[in-house]
Amino acid sequence: MGAVTGVGVGADALWSALAHGESCLKACALFDASGFPCHLAGVAEGFSAKSFVPKSYRKAVKVMARDIELAVAAADEAIRLAGLVTRAEAPAAEDGTPGDTTYPADRLGCHIGAGLINAETAELARALHTATDDAGTFGWDKWGTEGEAAQGGMNNLTPLWMLKYLPNMLACHVTIIHGAEGVSNTITNAEASGLLSIGESARCIERGQCDASVAGSAESKVNPMGFTRLALCGRMADSAGHDDARELLKPFSAKSAGTVVGEGGGILVLEDRASAESRGATVLAEVIGFGAAHSSPPVMPPLDSGAGDSGIEDGLAWAVRAALDDAGVTVEQIDAIVPRGSGVPAEDSREIGALRDVFGTTLDSTPIVPWSPATGDLMAGNGGVQAVVATKMLASGTFPRCVNAKGEAFTAHGSGSAGTEPRRPRYVLVCSPALGGQNAALVLSAAT
Repeated sequence: MGAVTGVGVGADALWSALAHGESCLKACALFDASGFPCHLAGVAEGFSAKSFVPKSYRKAVKVMARDIELAVAAADEAIRLAGLVTRAEAPAAEDGTPGDTTYPADRLGCHIGAGLINAETAELARALHTATDDAGTFGWDKWGTEGEAAQGGMNNLTPLWMLKYLPNMLACHVTIIHGAEGVSNTITNAEASGLLSIGESARCIERGQCDASVAGSAESKVNPMGFTRLALCGRMADSAGHDDARELLKPFSAKSAGTVVGEGGGILVLEDRASAESRGATVLAEVIGFGAAHSSPPVMPPLDSGAGDSGIEDGLAWAVRAALDDAGVTVEQIDAIVPRGSGVPAEDSREIGALRDVFGTTLDSTPIVPWSPATGDLMAGNGGVQAVVATKMLASGTFPRCVNAKGEAFTAHGSGSAGTEPRRPRYVLVCSPALGGQNAALVLSAAT
């Protein structure tokens, strides 16, 4: 597993922040966000993918949007920690003979979830300026290159501009760097993208289409375009008078003021068990259940609607039930839930409503791990990071220091109070609804 978030580069950095109750949310450092409702964000400060690609590939970082860089770095960590030798470490010989890699190129797959990548305003500014009239009004005719009034404002964009902003480029660069020429895809279903990608990789391995697969998601909406979209949706917390985002972003609490944006991604290496054992790999956890379902209506109900509205909870409940059925476990066996937890009260209410629909009264005694206050809401990057958090829980046999849905710190179920022995998690449910109506769920188990 690998992760890049505002709390640092690496899955260990993420886990350390959760274990110690730390948060990276503070005044946005990437641009001046003072004109937005929320000027706080979770930024991976000082991060660049240049340190995570082969030297011969560093020029390609120039055509990587922030989302792509996050995915490339997280994948690099996951592949290294998995002990896989890929084309990045074993390039082909001068005569074209493939290097000595763990798996043949066509047996290594890749599924990475992505969001709508936001264009950088600095790159657009000059092009847009040259497509305006003296009054500053933009004109499509001046933007294009045909017609009497054409000025070709778009020509002020770099020739490779679009390659930075295609969602499939996250998986594209990872597959090029590591020589993953097996089955691959890009899934763009907002917050559900990461879990859907992991589920798809698991299915491809089960079908015998590949022996191993890189899977997860990444996204950054920490830029003017991303902030603008979220502000127009009315989902951003109002940070006026607040310098500590933890006062604002409180998942599953009616006191939460809304969401606070972060950037990040999480990547797992999934592998056929027999293949992993044959090479002596350390198994951290197992994917034993996967479920997906769509809600009706396909778009989330208004944010000011209360709990119990039909739609979102139906789809998420179906996805969770499908994952539990696939895993062959009951709700009583689930030791913890790693949810989406956006911090938008109406969304969180519907998510809890769906879980209660499935778990019933068992939900009252099931720890819920709200991880987002540490990193911010990562949008499409959520699923990959949620899966890394769950894997860390199972691999370490511990719970992070968080607050559950009832606003209580983990004690009996988590880190334990004085004189108590914490319960070791064996099964963890990871689930997420998405703004577009898609829902996904995974059941992970401790390695056996």
